[in-house]
Amino acid sequence: MEKLMLKIGEHFMQAICASSDAIHMLKKNFQYLDDSFECQPDLSILLEDGYGTPFVDYEVMIIKECNRISFQRADYSIQVDADYTQATVAVHDELALKHALMNLYSSFIVHRNWGLLIHSSCVIEEGRAHVFMGHSGAGKSTAAKLSYPRKLLSDEATILKISEESITVFNSPFRSELQSTDHQENCPLASMQLLEQSRSNKRLMLKKSEALLQITDKVFFWSYRAEEPAKIFRLLKLVVNEIPVYELHFQKNNIFWELIS
Repeated sequence: MEKLMLKIGEHFMQAICASSDAIHMLKKNFQYLDDSFECQPDLSILLEDGYGTPFVDYEVMIIKECNRISFQRADYSIQVDADYTQATVAVHDELALKHALMNLYSSFIVHRNWGLLIHSSCVIEEGRAHVFMGHSGAGKSTAAKLSYPRKLLSDEATILKISEESITVFNSPFRSELQSTDHQENCPLASMQLLEQSRSNKRLMLKKSEALLQITDKVFFWSYRAEEPAKIFRLLKLVVNEIPVYELHFQKNNIFWELIS
């Protein structure tokens, strides 16, 4: 067995792997610490490979039994204790590994009332983070690419730490197309954009009630208890009360940044 300490957001996840292939997949996609770093992990994960079949669809079956929660998809399986301290994750391939850890980490941070994982890209401008959301094909990755040479915090799943004092964005390892930069610091969130591709650039601020409605379905989460949607809703209310949310109609060029900067 080989151990690898991962850091995601503010959290330390210890992965225990029997397979060198699993270790290679983790090192390729996640920030990890060298063997000299010693700390108590927030979550210990026994990682196994060779599970299931290739990706079929995003449907996840959830079972809650006593003190254990199970998340199962065709290409991955997660078994985690109710306190989110010990988990076993079995995956088919690299895509399954990414999606399984997204699922697990999203559930972990909601369980702790720490924050949310948002389906979006996120770019840094002058030390502040700006999030780009939208339906599939709206242009999240396109907006991220057009924002170069600004540094990128995410292109698929943005990590938000949410409290009554501040909303902070962390570099996300859950990537779709664009690799992580060397930027490992967190940044305060300055704005959120709902994207619409257009022939002209226009930015309209939404009312808080409308913003809340629009971003609710952008959260990565697989609910297994009736009280969890209320917990997520409370966290989202903290976000829209502190952060302006806009409709951003944009052309496929970087001129839209003139409306944000």
